[in-house]
Amino acid sequence: MDQPITRRDFLNGIAIGATAAAASGPLLAASMPDPAARALPGASPLPPAAQDAFGYYPPLLTGLRGSHPGSFEDAHALRDSHTWPTATDTGQEYDLIIVGGGISGLAAAHFYRAQAKTESRILILDNHDDFGGHAKRNEFNLDGHLNILNGGTLEIDSPRPYGPIAANLLTTLGVDVPKLIKTTQNLEFYQSLGLQSGVFFDRETFGADKLSVGLERGPLKELLAQAPLSAAARAAIVQIQEGNIDYLPGLSSDEKKQRLSRMSYEAFLRDVVHVEPAVLNFYYARTMGEWGVGTDAVSALDCWGIGLPGFQGMNLAKGSIRRMGFTPAGYEDTGGSFRLHFPDGNATIARLLVRNLIPSAVPGSSAEDVVTARVNYAQLDRDAAPVRVRLNSIAIRARHIGDPKSADQVEVTYLRGGQAFTTRARGVVLAGYNMMIPYLCPELPAAQKDALHKLVKTPLVYTSVALRNRQAFDTLKVHRVYAPGSFHTYFHLNPHVHVGRYESPKSVNDPILVHMVRTPCKRGLPEHEQNRAGRAELLATSFETFERNIREQLGRTLAAGGFDPARDITAITVNRWPHGYAPEYNPLFDPDVPEAERPHVVGRARFGRIAIANSDSGGAAYTDTAIDQGHRAVVELLQG
Repeated sequence: MDQPITRRDFLNGIAIGATAAAASGPLLAASMPDPAARALPGASPLPPAAQDAFGYYPPLLTGLRGSHPGSFEDAHALRDSHTWPTATDTGQEYDLIIVGGGISGLAAAHFYRAQAKTESRILILDNHDDFGGHAKRNEFNLDGHLNILNGGTLEIDSPRPYGPIAANLLTTLGVDVPKLIKTTQNLEFYQSLGLQSGVFFDRETFGADKLSVGLERGPLKELLAQAPLSAAARAAIVQIQEGNIDYLPGLSSDEKKQRLSRMSYEAFLRDVVHVEPAVLNFYYARTMGEWGVGTDAVSALDCWGIGLPGFQGMNLAKGSIRRMGFTPAGYEDTGGSFRLHFPDGNATIARLLVRNLIPSAVPGSSAEDVVTARVNYAQLDRDAAPVRVRLNSIAIRARHIGDPKSADQVEVTYLRGGQAFTTRARGVVLAGYNMMIPYLCPELPAAQKDALHKLVKTPLVYTSVALRNRQAFDTLKVHRVYAPGSFHTYFHLNPHVHVGRYESPKSVNDPILVHMVRTPCKRGLPEHEQNRAGRAELLATSFETFERNIREQLGRTLAAGGFDPARDITAITVNRWPHGYAPEYNPLFDPDVPEAERPHVVGRARFGRIAIANSDSGGAAYTDTAIDQGHRAVVELLQG
């Protein structure tokens, strides 16, 4: 368990050299300046930029990623009323400044150029060392083979079919979804090898460590026979999974839905089905992948909507109930959107957007070849380019020059390398987290700031673990493990996808990546209180703590397959997102109000020459929402 991950003989030397270069980017940038950088006459010189250094390539970095050290501390200082020395005026002016280089911000830049004019000058500022926002990728060069995993957003999907704005943008970027689904996805690969899903019962929660494999194939009663559960608990799970009982007899479908919308799934199981605590613990983490909280903070109706068991005999009609028009159409109404998984999740979409905006930065010409393209970060912030992406630059102020009602320009102050700089634009799109906006724009109306503060994001962790091979998984006949009581509540082998020149490993002896998910929530509290507690815990958790828990969990779960953490784990990347999923309506805790009074609608109102675009402002944690909100913000600015 104490074995350090220092065996670089297993990793490709060239990749490690690039990683080292990226890790020491600021020093390299100072010693190896790019003579072509910022060469326009009269342009104010800026300090050397890490992103301009030779070998700068953040996707290869391991350790703590996501909201990595250096990306958020100044935001917290701004929240705590810290002030900085007088900013240096760069003298730079733009048509548009976008604060936040995630999907929404990058899409806003695309839409602005499409609707204004392609020669418009746009500056995108981002506090992270890489673009993409939550759409980040983790790269590993293992034994000479490129392995990629999503460090953030997983796939293109939504509870609703993509609307024309988002769908047309994907088409413009060259993403032919039906074709790619047919030609690149082999998501049944592990099942074809006889590997199944499993559940790990941990001794702290259930009394003994036990991995049960094949629960979805049944007969369920036999497969649960060896689980560390009482006979009553095993019988209850079988009844919930396979039974056909109407637990709310005598009520119409709509009446049942109304009642289910006002009780949690945990309360449904406890108070209506009348199961014992061990059964509640068994189901508790089933909602964490979708909502980032356990079944105590998600309505039973929503759980029915995504297919959780217990409702088979209740004759619930398809379609969600409408309370004052609040509940959006969901999977049960429409069947949802298409689903497409790139090896790096939606980081591919971010890369395609950057290629669209700055062609010299991302070589290639298709959605297939962008997956293995090596981004040239030194091309992101060139003086002569109409669009510039400036990384490691956190905005701390956005204010109108004059009265917001009549001002022609907005001044943005940002920090880079501990120094403050200002630049100006005719318009600004704030495409970061909504909770940050009241501190960036203290002149906002009080009601709007209050609404923005209510939009609390859900913390979560996506961990990528590189393994020497998958032999232990094959021995145990498992590819995915649900672990309701463990540090990470589920993990699975990297999905099998072939795109362009990228090929997933096939042999049991090939190095492979494992995706692990943790949602730091506090059971029993209202959702947003759970989110705040989880965020504090996440920011206080060291990489060493993550590493030890990862080693221990995989070691205990896969022990019977011969897994040895010291021997088999070769690299770890922990993508922590203290501000993760965008907040969505929760009928257990949120009041029913007309659409115009919803916090995300009040909070996104245009303020003079400042517009707001992010998934928060759309009230949904999906990529199509982020794209649509980027479009809305640009339309507001151009029409204002």
